[in-house]
Amino acid sequence: MSFEVISETACFGGTQGHYRHASRELGCEMRFSVFSPEQSRHGKVPVLWYLSGLTCTEDNATVKAGFQRVAAELGLMVICPDTSPRGDDVPDDEGYDFGKGAGFYVDATKDPWGKNFRMYSYITRELPDVVANSFPADMDRQGITGHSMGGHGALTIWLKNRDTYKSVSAFAPIVSPLNCPWGEKALSGYLGDDRGAWAAYDACALLEKLGADDSEVLIDQGLADNFLEGQLKPELFEKACDKAGQKLILRWHPGYDHSYFFISTFIEDHLRHHATQLG
Repeated sequence: MSFEVISETACFGGTQGHYRHASRELGCEMRFSVFSPEQSRHGKVPVLWYLSGLTCTEDNATVKAGFQRVAAELGLMVICPDTSPRGDDVPDDEGYDFGKGAGFYVDATKDPWGKNFRMYSYITRELPDVVANSFPADMDRQGITGHSMGGHGALTIWLKNRDTYKSVSAFAPIVSPLNCPWGEKALSGYLGDDRGAWAAYDACALLEKLGADDSEVLIDQGLADNFLEGQLKPELFEKACDKAGQKLILRWHPGYDHSYFFISTFIEDHLRHHATQLG
């Protein structure tokens, strides 16, 4: 459960920290960031997990999303993990959309990936244990959000762990890896050719299997996103929600692309969405 403090900096009355620890699940050192609001000095505060997208690290959202001011106001702890295992001994791929920086929040079963690429277990079990034992985090009030590949991770992790994550949102998520090139490459590479195994990491398939609950899902999508039609396909999740009776707010934004300019514009809405549902 021990970790190393890389840096801790005062930020909007709270602390923005960067940390490193040895991960058992991933077999390597991992970095993560935690924004602790001032309220956490006086007791436990609700937690929001932010999962980043392809090629990203824990720094992308921490530096570019601009969540700290509103998180400080709302008393939210925001945790940003890395997107994959790292290190010289970790296998990699030449493509940007597989291997390092592209863990897809799955537990890989296919060699050589199965030894290290266990991001699902890392995000849902190991890193929460580190946080619970080291930070004033109210683990009974956790929400999850993410961008692109991280939006896929947020939706699928929430769907399979709704007793743990009480709120969910996503920015431009990959909603159905079964039906897009990014997903087909990642899931076949990490899990093999059995598409039945892929369905355990597909938000649309999981919603059809597990059904709806009382949560309200928030998704923001830019209409100028060059990945919208070929990779993201949010209309598939909208149809799945309609069929299952799942409450969904899907907002379309003309002129916005896939970048952090888009995320930083609407991050405040997501933080308030989570704060309302977490209490």
